[in-house]
Amino acid sequence: MAKKQLKIALIGYQFMGKAHSNAYRQVAKFFDLPVEPVMKTLCGRNEERVRAAAEHLGWQGYATDYRQVLDDPEIDIVDIATPGSSHCEIAVAAAKAGKHVFCEKPIGNTLDEARRMLEAVKAAGVKHAVFHNYRKAPAVALIKRMIDEGRLGTIYHWRAVYLQDWIIDPNFPLVWRLDKEVAGSGSHGDLGAHLIDLARFLVGEIEEVSGLMHTFIKKRPRSAGADGKLGAAGAVEGELADVTVDDASLFLARFRNGALGTFEATRFAQGRKNHNKFEINGSKGSVVWCMERMNELEFYDATDPEGLQGFRTIQATENSHPYMEGYWPVGHIIGYEHTFINLVADALRAIAEDRNPSPDFVDGYENQRVLDAVERSHDSKSWVAL
Repeated sequence: MAKKQLKIALIGYQFMGKAHSNAYRQVAKFFDLPVEPVMKTLCGRNEERVRAAAEHLGWQGYATDYRQVLDDPEIDIVDIATPGSSHCEIAVAAAKAGKHVFCEKPIGNTLDEARRMLEAVKAAGVKHAVFHNYRKAPAVALIKRMIDEGRLGTIYHWRAVYLQDWIIDPNFPLVWRLDKEVAGSGSHGDLGAHLIDLARFLVGEIEEVSGLMHTFIKKRPRSAGADGKLGAAGAVEGELADVTVDDASLFLARFRNGALGTFEATRFAQGRKNHNKFEINGSKGSVVWCMERMNELEFYDATDPEGLQGFRTIQATENSHPYMEGYWPVGHIIGYEHTFINLVADALRAIAEDRNPSPDFVDGYENQRVLDAVERSHDSKSWVAL
């Protein structure tokens, strides 16, 4: 019996567009899904480029205006992988058109945009998901299981860093990610949003924050365009423009359950390319995870016999570990791209079962509340309650 098809339109085709495309192309190869994802339409403003991208990435067709996608009665899911300035407009319109809405993070450039997006999907009764893909690393999902089973006991501390260095050269051009009108924020929303989502997922809701944000390089050469990764396609010689986002963001947090947290996000950590790492300390044990070794976690079990205690490395590649039933024999690791595949698999199953995917726009909104509170704390130089 043929499976029901879910036809997808993806808005955006560069870095995240490639990651999302790969997930839709691969997901049914690894997981036995109750539905069949169909890569129907890729959408982008430049016709020559989007046509080439659609052919290269495996889409059936292309469009140059997202409204064409919304007018297509065959489209079931609209996936938004554009810069943040267009998220709200597209998501609200897609929800009103009756499409399920997936979106990159942060879902809005402001708290008001995130609220409007959440209200729109709720009013329309459509399903919604946000691409906080690090939740879907098997080791992170295993840590969630361990916490839920009580293996860490009472949580006392969360400490997390997300460190990169790709804009540390003051001559690096002002790409869209450094423009607040387009990106919403800098390291804070781009990197810090991931840390906030992981903290909420693993430890719980945040009650209050005290934040500090800073921009090290105030002016940069104007960009001649962006490439498909995080780079620039060159600079406009002799023209400087203001950097309007943060280069680094740090904050303290108190969780509702009494745990304390520290968060640091920066694009000025020389030598760090994508260093996303957290540690959780509890009354019965501690756990550490780093994206650069994403298949592993470190676990300290305080209930081990005296003299035999110490951090052990657990490789999350057993078939009994989350998501690994779809992949390789034990010890054969997976990579960054598989976190997107795992997220899409969960989302498609949820839609088939008439459930909302997780994480969803509620998570996106709650994460945005924390981002917003940190910015207000920085401005007021005081603690801010959520």
